[in-house]
Amino acid sequence: MAENEIQEKKRRPRKDRDTEAKADRVSDEFTDRVVHVNRVSKTVKGGKRFAFAALVVVGDQKGRVGYAHAKAKEVPDAIKKATERARHNIIRVPLREGRTLHHDVIGHFGAGYVTLRTAPAGTGIIAGGPMRAVFETMGIQDVVAKCTGSSNPHNMVRATFDALTNLYSPRLVAAKRGKKVGDIVGRREGSATKDAE
Repeated sequence: MAENEIQEKKRRPRKDRDTEAKADRVSDEFTDRVVHVNRVSKTVKGGKRFAFAALVVVGDQKGRVGYAHAKAKEVPDAIKKATERARHNIIRVPLREGRTLHHDVIGHFGAGYVTLRTAPAGTGIIAGGPMRAVFETMGIQDVVAKCTGSSNPHNMVRATFDALTNLYSPRLVAAKRGKKVGDIVGRREGSATKDAE
């Protein structure tokens, strides 16, 4: 029996075997969250053809996150397609202490605007549905977020990703400016104390 299985694997093209192995590795690493499923239709000569569109967010809960949407005749197929696409659109977000953002940031897409604010430990995720899915899959533990304008899930997710791509860590800023991390962080904390006085 085992020999038959080995022979069967060898008969399959190498490309198929490699993609299967890669899919197994990736599925262990990432968690996915379905944000929105919508029924869509296409009008053709004979009537209407119905399909389903799924919006999916995937992340490794360590600062990496991605999103995608896909259409298919059935809901599970649409989710599967969107999940595979989302894994190819992964971005890495710098996190402060592995739990929150380094600084406040605003993002927008279309008519949707989001404001993401850093929060002290124990705050939790204070955000709406689509944004909450992004933060949970990314691994953020403390954040305060507000959405204004469009409440369309697609616009909210894209606006959130626009904000996340504009986040910078002190290490990255220091490298760009040719300074030490301590100079930048120290100056930020020093200016805060001056304002308080």
